[in-house]
Amino acid sequence: MAQILYLTNIQIDFGVLATLGAECEKANIKRPLIVTDQGVKAVGILQKALDALHGTEVAVFDQTPSNPTEASVRAAVAVYHAHQCDGLIAVGGGSSIDCAKGVAIAATHDGPLKTYATIEGGSLKITLAVLPIIAVPTTAGTGSEVARGAIVIVDDGRKLGFHSWHLVPKAALLDPELTLGLPPALTAATGMDAIAHCMETFMAVPFNPPADGIALDGLTRGWAHIERATANGQDRDARLNMMSASMQGAMAFQKGLGCVHSLSHSLGGVNPRLHHGTLNAMFLPAVVRFNAEAESVQKDRRMQRMAYAMGLGEIHHPLEAAEAIAQAITAMNARLGLPKGLAELGVQTSWFDKIIEGAMADHCHKTNPRLATAQKYREMLQAAM
Repeated sequence: MAQILYLTNIQIDFGVLATLGAECEKANIKRPLIVTDQGVKAVGILQKALDALHGTEVAVFDQTPSNPTEASVRAAVAVYHAHQCDGLIAVGGGSSIDCAKGVAIAATHDGPLKTYATIEGGSLKITLAVLPIIAVPTTAGTGSEVARGAIVIVDDGRKLGFHSWHLVPKAALLDPELTLGLPPALTAATGMDAIAHCMETFMAVPFNPPADGIALDGLTRGWAHIERATANGQDRDARLNMMSASMQGAMAFQKGLGCVHSLSHSLGGVNPRLHHGTLNAMFLPAVVRFNAEAESVQKDRRMQRMAYAMGLGEIHHPLEAAEAIAQAITAMNARLGLPKGLAELGVQTSWFDKIIEGAMADHCHKTNPRLATAQKYREMLQAAM
């Protein structure tokens, strides 16, 4: 059975951060905790959010790490309770938004966070008691501002997914103005994250035609604008379209993702310093080639349709289309200045067994159009080195 559900109130335009106070009123949040990080604070975006709240009583947690951890969630929960807050505002990239979702669970549910992880059967344990969240993304990549899921590294070191419709932010304020100062490297990595979301969800098995349409349009926008946004961070049209591509990828991936994310989640748990979007960019070519032989992909001409959306022309054979896509991604990564492969990031072949174990247990593993064996994951890892 396919479930198709879109819930978030989304505003996307330059200047929509000014409506933050009004959105708090709509969500009945009177004493919010802002969950953010030191980078967002350093560039002045946190202050812009505080200014938009017009004197509202606000607490701030600004210690979100680059990959949110259960320890950071606990620290934010302590601030939340100390200031008697009644809701959350996430200001930042996917890490801050996912950290806020962890807080929304942990502040209102008993037990360790892993109790509520998807692969632990925890999704149904997440109740309406979760805290309300308003999301203000400052990057164009994860799309967590419109998604029902969060990724958090729990105390035992695993990088786990948490999924519930109760976690969807009440409102998402997508203000491209906040991304104009994003450095080129981060623009490229987060942009490839958005593109990976659009591509993987389009290839995923579940039946969801609206998600397919949203993902394909998101891919078209992301692929056409990522170089411009990276080369010229002040390109307002490129920034707007990348923010939309990011949002669209996450709206679509309620359908499911696949091996790219299984591998990225697992490797990100092995080495939390690695950037998720960069890892997605490294894995995409190998996974596209692997998926080209899937019956569902061939039946629905998924490779050919993605190739056309990427401006690669009309390609009639699925394997030829997949090869063209894989080569185009590799070339795009190079033009964006991203690493040539995992080895450049310090990944060791001795890590493969642990990465594969995590990938096969990941919540994205089963929605890939071809079920990957341990050996196939090993081949994909080797190809990405």
